[in-house]
Amino acid sequence: MPPRTRLTRHSTPESKMAAEDLEWERSKISNQDTNMLKRLGLMKKEDAIRFPSEESYPKPPMEYRVSFVDHLIRGLSAPIHDFLRGLLFVYGIQLHQLTPNSILHISIFITLCECFLGIPPNWALWKRIFCLRRNGSHNATYNIGGVVICVRTDVDYFDVKFPDSVQGWRKRWLYIHEESANSVEHNIIPFDGSAKIQRRRSWDAEASEEEKKATEALMSRIHQLQNTRGKELSGVQITAYFLRIRVQPLQARKNPLWTYSGENDANRISNDLSVKDLEKLVRRVSRLAKKDPIPSSCRVEPYSASNPLPEVFCLLEFMSCSKLFLASHCIGISLIFFCRYFLAEPSYYGFPSSSS
Repeated sequence: MPPRTRLTRHSTPESKMAAEDLEWERSKISNQDTNMLKRLGLMKKEDAIRFPSEESYPKPPMEYRVSFVDHLIRGLSAPIHDFLRGLLFVYGIQLHQLTPNSILHISIFITLCECFLGIPPNWALWKRIFCLRRNGSHNATYNIGGVVICVRTDVDYFDVKFPDSVQGWRKRWLYIHEESANSVEHNIIPFDGSAKIQRRRSWDAEASEEEKKATEALMSRIHQLQNTRGKELSGVQITAYFLRIRVQPLQARKNPLWTYSGENDANRISNDLSVKDLEKLVRRVSRLAKKDPIPSSCRVEPYSASNPLPEVFCLLEFMSCSKLFLASHCIGISLIFFCRYFLAEPSYYGFPSSSS
């Protein structure tokens, strides 16, 4: 067996690589990885994914971005969902700087919003739950996976049971095809491995008093979903659900998940996985051991075409800061955001038009 390639500093004609880039090396994607991507339906579309050849530093073709096998199996696909685009813009980071667990956090959040709250994901609610932190150690600073999404310490949120570490994920990089968006806020900037991660105020951005008031019912509903005896919802259940229905939460989709219609749904990327493949995948992205059961369903029925959103709503509040209308079911069971999304305005996710 040839010796493993050592991690070395790379240089390019354009710029001198920062010390943070010591992690890049030639991509090592196995046949097992490739076969798994095929089974998941992630290679069904021609040229959706390109694998590096012999380069030891990413050089993505035009309209391609650098991603990882472990990002894709956690719900990422191109074209990328506008909510993820908005997060990258506001935080001032690149896709390769997010850890696999951070990607799963976003997938779970979008699934939670669309399937169990009945709303599109939005920045105001996100800020109440999450913040961004630098990822590193005493001996090293990371660029690949250099930032991590964290649940705020004062928030009661789902115990997702993330693995303590994802072994070797930085070595399994590839290129995904990503078309340009119409607006700067929702565009994925071209790959720049020499760009240093700069902390921004947006990393710690908190919801305003107006946003807190407007999202209070949503937070109460999340708490109810976690703590209703006999109907507790968990992060693992949410993860297993989107993996089971074969819809990538972080992919731009024709319809929200609350309209999911089963095996013929337009957003599905593959046929159902076998029970063995599904259980193996759930254990891979979580901390579940072989002896731990994999949830076969959620204890709370997700919204879908067969379990539609309630039709009666009470308008509670107008959120001028994010151009969102917050509406709630009269008895507080279901929540819907009516917004300019339905007129094809991407600003409906509530992101600011500029970040600092």
